[in-house]
Amino acid sequence: MNRSMATTHSDVRARVGNISLWILQIALGGLFAFNFGLGKVLGSEQSVELFADIGVGQWLRHVIGILEIAGGIGLLIPRLSGVAALGLFGVMSGALITEAFIVDGSLLTPLVWLICAAIIAWFRRDHTLELTRRLRSLRSPTGS
Repeated sequence: MNRSMATTHSDVRARVGNISLWILQIALGGLFAFNFGLGKVLGSEQSVELFADIGVGQWLRHVIGILEIAGGIGLLIPRLSGVAALGLFGVMSGALITEAFIVDGSLLTPLVWLICAAIIAWFRRDHTLELTRRLRSLRSPTGS
């Protein structure tokens, strides 16, 4: 009896954790795909000015915007969620470095998004490992 209660409690905790993670993924996915990424790709005034201040050209705004859209959508696809979170972690690492050393902006916002992406990447690492296994099996001549 005690053992089944522990299992049930553990199952409930796992389920609540999974639901919480999905809420975070949906929120972050929407922010990255439809707010951050789309704004960059469509050339919002703020993003155009930011990338002008960075000084590397507007082409980087388009690249980052496309990466953010892809990452945001990827967070909503179970098999891709871990890899998408890793990609967004990379994008936010670049944003954090850029804010700190180039535009002298606030570090709080990119740090929050970086931490959110790291949390998702960590808890969805099983998806990333499974995707890696599948890709490796496709590359090998024997398929195993």
